[in-house]
Amino acid sequence: MNYKTAVPVEALGTRAAISIGRRPSDGKFAQKAGISIRSRAPLRLGLAGGGTDLSPYCDEHGGVSLNATIGRYAYAHLSFRDDNKLCFSAHDVNQEDVVPLAAELSLDGGLPLHRAVYNRMARDFLHGRIHAISVTSTVDAPMGSGLGASSALVVALIEAYRTAFDLPLGRYDVARLAFEVERIDLKLAGGRQDQYAAAFGGLNFMEFLPGGHVIVNPLRISPSYVYEFEASLVVCFSGQSRASAVIQEQVKAITQSDKGALEGMHQLKSDAMQMKQALLRGDIQEVSEILNRSWEAKQRTSGLVSSSAIERVFELARKNGAVSGKISGAGGGGFLMLMTDPEQRYRLITALNENGVYASSVQFTEGGAEAWATSR
Repeated sequence: MNYKTAVPVEALGTRAAISIGRRPSDGKFAQKAGISIRSRAPLRLGLAGGGTDLSPYCDEHGGVSLNATIGRYAYAHLSFRDDNKLCFSAHDVNQEDVVPLAAELSLDGGLPLHRAVYNRMARDFLHGRIHAISVTSTVDAPMGSGLGASSALVVALIEAYRTAFDLPLGRYDVARLAFEVERIDLKLAGGRQDQYAAAFGGLNFMEFLPGGHVIVNPLRISPSYVYEFEASLVVCFSGQSRASAVIQEQVKAITQSDKGALEGMHQLKSDAMQMKQALLRGDIQEVSEILNRSWEAKQRTSGLVSSSAIERVFELARKNGAVSGKISGAGGGGFLMLMTDPEQRYRLITALNENGVYASSVQFTEGGAEAWATSR
């Protein structure tokens, strides 16, 4: 195996603190020096408040969410080509998309996330200085996992371009741009927390205010409290991907002022605030109780949130030591979060795996999106 040599990002002209308004580089240094860029952005667990970051709820009532990034990532790799082609590859889903060099690409075919990010970069930042590039990606979880995988991928792609072309983008800028790519350019259903979690990383309490304003509040929690919480958690795949229809139904219910759905959303918002306080106090038992309450509230927001397959996994988990749990993400599938006594965690993981439900422990991470350079 031929490993590449890491190159300091400073060699590309990128500084740790980027001043807004500075002109981007044209990438010629990286191209001539045979340098490629690697980036990654973390996936996240939606602990509480998920769904309240959806419009129109957050626009009318203000939303909040509590989430934590985990040791699973979306990766992107950008390198320059010597021909007049754009080559996008998603190795984890075995798809490749090769097109002639152009200022704007159709979003109807190929790899839409890769194409949409390229379009934004070419239009908004590169001012017509189009480059032949290869961009490859992998993600440590399937799309629809409920771990914010697609948003983390978009953030990782943007981070690769940001570094390669020395773009004047801070973390809020990267997250906002990723949100616009997914929700506006591609018209994909979803909320706002995933992009900000991937860009910032860590355990955060986020506020989603009217007018599209977002505030990310990193939580300073005693390490021993974090360790206990982490030791109590198990994640497992439900066996089916999260259904976008869940989000669409939630939006419809909120738009029509469905009483049950709105009450469920209000409860989710309250739960996020209470779970934040419980974590700051180190009251992991209360965190577990809130997790169960949030699962019940989430099911009131849409009849598609749960399913017979999901309930079978919950039943199996409860029989083997789980004391609480909920879906991470909108629901309808994806990953489940379960809490148990740390001394029972091995038993729970073993029982789930023996019954064909892939389960594992989970580790929290602190870092958000990041990029580095390598020589080809």
